[in-house]
Amino acid sequence: MRALVRTLASLVLLAVVPACVVGPNYHRPSAPASPAFKEAPPDGWKLAQPADAIPRGAWWQLYALPELNGLEQQVSVSNQNVLVAIAQYREARDQIRIARSALFPTVSVSPLVGITQANPSARTSSGGVVTAQGSGLVVDYSLPVDFSYQFDVWGSVRRSVTAASATAQASQADLANVLLMNQAQLAQTYFQLHGLDGDAALLQTTLQLYEQSLQLTKDRMQAGVASGADVAQAQAQYDSTRAQWIDVGVARAQYEHAIAVLAGKAPSELTIPASQLTLLPPPVPIGVPSELLERRPDISGAERRMAAANEQIGIAQSAFYPTFSLNASGGFASTTLAALFTWPSRFWAVAPTMALTLFDAGKRRAQVDVEEAAYDATVATYRQTVLTTFQQVEDQLAALRILEQEAAAEDSAVKASLDALDIANEQYKAGTVDYLQVITTQTTALTAQRTALDILTRRLVASVLLIEALGGGWTTP
Repeated sequence: MRALVRTLASLVLLAVVPACVVGPNYHRPSAPASPAFKEAPPDGWKLAQPADAIPRGAWWQLYALPELNGLEQQVSVSNQNVLVAIAQYREARDQIRIARSALFPTVSVSPLVGITQANPSARTSSGGVVTAQGSGLVVDYSLPVDFSYQFDVWGSVRRSVTAASATAQASQADLANVLLMNQAQLAQTYFQLHGLDGDAALLQTTLQLYEQSLQLTKDRMQAGVASGADVAQAQAQYDSTRAQWIDVGVARAQYEHAIAVLAGKAPSELTIPASQLTLLPPPVPIGVPSELLERRPDISGAERRMAAANEQIGIAQSAFYPTFSLNASGGFASTTLAALFTWPSRFWAVAPTMALTLFDAGKRRAQVDVEEAAYDATVATYRQTVLTTFQQVEDQLAALRILEQEAAAEDSAVKASLDALDIANEQYKAGTVDYLQVITTQTTALTAQRTALDILTRRLVASVLLIEALGGGWTTP
């Protein structure tokens, strides 16, 4: 018993003494960054820093569209891609509990009732006299309790817990990224849908004007001042424009269906009333480039995966050192149930062990090399994610700046084309030009107006993409 006490005391001392954690400590690698964005305009729509009036989480409220607000709120609770990411995050979080359980001993119990039938033909010899064994039943009762524990001397279990925690944090960042992507996709599709509504309204108004021009041409032909060719040209232009108006419905229906799916609904359950875009892109607080390293969920996820990969190196290196474990068993065993829990029926055994691999043909060294290569890959992925983030922000800043200039130029083109159309109509009525000139100016005016609507849609979409590139809402991560 004294030997048992000494053994247990030594093992407890081994468990409580601060163990050595082998392997590299994690330090976040540097990432490429710049002090300012190249494409950020010095004034105008850009705000230097987030203001208190900016929505902190619901970034789509910048557009002040109640219908969009209602649709966006459904993404986080009904979008199936988001629900998948939520389940994956829960799974990763539960892996922490699994890894942490290795820090504690395992205790198991296996009650046993054994019944043995004696062999009546068996013989035993005692003092030269051979006797037959009894033929009765023998019943054995046992209640063993097994204890096993592996000491985390080199920190491999603790590193496993840390790696699982980092992986769960990466999964949480993935969830935030999926949510942001689907919210941004819904906003883009919403603006594209209503951009088509503006296109359809323009085409419908144009059809009314073309119908009037067609009737005027027919009247002039009956009066003998216009030819049948003029009527045919007017009819062809009207029919062609009507076909364009009908064709807009195809893309609009597809956008509406896409919005329904993003909101977690069947396409038949959602109908969005037609509405034309009238708002301009709102001011977006872009901050400074270094903030992206903390605000972008995909950057956070890539950084956490680096941390998890670093822990795997330490786990692989711990295989070079011996493992210490304690296995113990104890309980009660008796041939009668009444005597099972008595002191004479007790039994116990303790077996502390140490295991060390002496030769494995380079397997452990190769495993360390594998984990180091995997870590280097996560570092490169992290830095590439940062570079891509900066590119996306710069792209959308450039798009907003250039599209704003293009919109101003296109507005001038629309005004000039409408003036030219008025002049061409008066000249045609006066008989100084043929109807081909009117058709040409009408086509030019319609094209300019549709282009202006398309630019407005692109500007709103670019503002959504900029917010997505900046990481969404201006909240503390």
